[in-house]
Amino acid sequence: MSFKRWVLPAIDREAASRLAEEAELPAFLALLLSIRHIATAAEANEFLYDDVPQTDPFALVDMEQAVARIQLALARGEKIAVYGDYDVDGITATVLLYSYLKGLGADVMYYIPKREGEGYGLHNASIDNLRAQGCALLITVDNGISAVDEVAYAAAQGVDVVITDHHQPKEQLPAAVAVVDPHRADCPSPFKQYAGVGVAFLLACALEGDMDPVLDAYGDLVALGTLADVMPLIGDNRTLVRAGLRSLNAGKRLGLVKLAHVTGAAGKPITSLSAVYTLAPRLNAAGRMHDPAQAAALLMSTQAEEADQLAMNIQQSNTDRQDVEADILAQAMHILEQDPSLLADRVLVIAGRDWHHGVTGILAARLTDKFGKPCIVISVGDAKTKGSGRSINGFSLFDAVSACSDCLLSFGGHELAAGLTLLPEQIEPFRRRINAYAALHYPQMPVPELLLDCKLRPEQIDLEKLELISRLEPFGIGNPSPLFGLFDMRIEQISPVSNGRHVRLTVSRGATRLNAMLFGTPAASFFFRVGDTVHMIVQLDRSEYQGQLSLLIKVRDIRLADTHQEDVITAGQELDCLLRQERDLLPPRPEHVPSRERLGLLYRTLQKGAGFVGSPEFLLRQTDPHMTYTQLFVALEVLRQGGLLTCLNEGNLLTVRLCPVQGKADLSATPLMRYLTECVKEGAF
Repeated sequence: MSFKRWVLPAIDREAASRLAEEAELPAFLALLLSIRHIATAAEANEFLYDDVPQTDPFALVDMEQAVARIQLALARGEKIAVYGDYDVDGITATVLLYSYLKGLGADVMYYIPKREGEGYGLHNASIDNLRAQGCALLITVDNGISAVDEVAYAAAQGVDVVITDHHQPKEQLPAAVAVVDPHRADCPSPFKQYAGVGVAFLLACALEGDMDPVLDAYGDLVALGTLADVMPLIGDNRTLVRAGLRSLNAGKRLGLVKLAHVTGAAGKPITSLSAVYTLAPRLNAAGRMHDPAQAAALLMSTQAEEADQLAMNIQQSNTDRQDVEADILAQAMHILEQDPSLLADRVLVIAGRDWHHGVTGILAARLTDKFGKPCIVISVGDAKTKGSGRSINGFSLFDAVSACSDCLLSFGGHELAAGLTLLPEQIEPFRRRINAYAALHYPQMPVPELLLDCKLRPEQIDLEKLELISRLEPFGIGNPSPLFGLFDMRIEQISPVSNGRHVRLTVSRGATRLNAMLFGTPAASFFFRVGDTVHMIVQLDRSEYQGQLSLLIKVRDIRLADTHQEDVITAGQELDCLLRQERDLLPPRPEHVPSRERLGLLYRTLQKGAGFVGSPEFLLRQTDPHMTYTQLFVALEVLRQGGLLTCLNEGNLLTVRLCPVQGKADLSATPLMRYLTECVKEGAF
C-alpha cells in the first residue's frame, strides 16, 4: 500500500456540543456528524432518517421524451430491447428495467454484450442482431452517451434509441430519441451522482408515476449497482442505498440469498461494505470471466435449483478471476522490478501481452493503491489493444485521457476510472502524452490521503461506540466508515492468523491493552517488532461468533510513531523529479549527490541483512539516522542502477534484494549520478 497522508480534521467541539443538544443526540454521534459538516438538527435528521429521494425523475432532461417513446412502444406492442453492460451496475440496471417493463406487459428482451469479443457499449453488429429479432426500440442502461455513430446507424436501420447513462458526455451527444444523463450540461437535475442503475430506476419511476412501488420492488438492485460502481453515498444515493439494504436483508431476491450462501455469508447482516466486498465482486466476475447473462439470470431466478446452480457457477467465475488476477499482477510487478524507472512517471502505464480484459481494471486499482499514482493497465492484442485505468482523488483520469484522444481509437469513463482502446504502436506515444498532460496540469501530483475522523484514547473504544457508528450507515464514497487514530501504542504481541495470512496485534498504552487485526498482510512480511511504538489508523466493526457480538478493531494503516510523514512524501516526489530530470521543478543540489562513504555504508548494511524489507525509518535507523529520506532513496536508486540490488519502493515499504556481483561497480557512471554531478558542476542549484 502506498504511503498515504494522514489527515486529521479541525474539530469544532462547541458546534458538536450544540448539535448534540439541539438534535438530542449522544455526544459521540453528534461529533461524528459534525465532522461530516452536519450542523443543524434538520440536517442530522435528514442524514440519519430520511427515506424519500428528493429528485423528481422528470427533473432529468429528456425524461419526458423517453417516457413518451416507451409508452408509444407499449401501446403499439413494439419489441423493446434493454441494452446493458457487463459490470454490476450495468447488470442490475438491465434487470431492473427489463423486469419492470415485462411487468407492464411489454414485449421486451435484454442484451448484455460480452466483455471478450464485443466489449463495452453499443455495436453495429449487436444492433443488426436486435433488429433481426424485430426490435423497434432500444433502451441503453449504463452506456450509450458516447455512441454517436452507433445511434446514427441504428436510426438508419429503423431502430429508435433511448439512452440512459451516467458517464460523462463528450462534446457531441448522440442523436437519439432521448438522452437521459444527469451529467449533460443542460440537465437541471439537482443531484448528478447516480449510478447507471440509479438513472434506470428514475426512468421506471417516471413510467410508473410513483417512486414507492418501484423502490420496494427493485431497491436491492439499485443499492447493489450504486455500491458496486463506487458512487458517492450522499443525497439521493444514500437514501436509495439505505432502502435497498433493507430489501437485501429481507431476502426478497432468491438469487442473492443463494449467492450469499455459497460465499459463507448466509445469515449475516448485509451492510454496504459486505455488499461491496462479498456480493458485488462475484456478480462482476460473471461478466469479467465468462457471461454476464449468468449474473442477470441469477438476479431474476425464482427457482431454487436453478438459482443454486447459477450461484455456484458465479462463485467459480470469481475463483477463476482471482487466479488470473494473481498471475497478471505477478507479471506487472516483474515488469516494474525490471524497469522501475516507470515508477517515476506521474501516471503509470503498464502493458502486457494478451492480459485478460476482465481483470485489467482490478489490476489498475491494485497498482494505484500500491504506488499511490493513477495507473492504466493495457492488454496488448494483435490489432486493437484495450486498457483500463484507475485514479486517485484530485486527478481526473477522464480529462487526462481526453487530452490524448488523438492517440486512441475510443475512450470513456469519469474522474476516477477510464477505459480506452488504441493501436499497439500507440502505447508509448500515449504514455508520453498522458504524462506530459500530467506534468503541465499537475506539476505536483495529488497524494493519496486517509481522512481520519478523530483520535481516540484506547480506553474509549467499546461496543457502545460501535452501535453509534452503525447509525451513520450506509458507508461508502462520500460517507466513509469512520477512521480513528490510535497513537503511541506499544506492540506487545504479534500473532499469525489463518496460517499466517493475517496478523493479530496486541497493543497497549498505559493500563489499556487492545487486540487489533491487520488483514491481508502475511505475518512473514510484517516488519514491525514487539516493543515498537506505533501510530495506527483503525476502523471499528462487529464480529459475531456463536451468537456473541464482540468488537473488532481493523488496522487500516500503521507506522512507527516517529515517522515524519511529510518528509517521506516529499522524498518520494523529489526522487521522481530527479529521475525525470525536471530541473525547473527540482534543481539538483550538492546534498542530493550521495558520497562514496554513504553508498558504502548503505550497501554494507544491506549485505549484513541479506537485503531489506521494511519501512524507510527502519533502514535509516540501521544505516545513518542523520540521512534524509531523499538521500536514502537516491542512494538506493544509484545502487540499483549500478546493478548491485533491486529495489521496489512503495513509500511505506521498501523491498531490497541484493544481486550477485562480480568485480567493482562504477557507481559514478550510473545515469542518476551523472545527472546529479553534472548539474551540481554547472551550478544548477
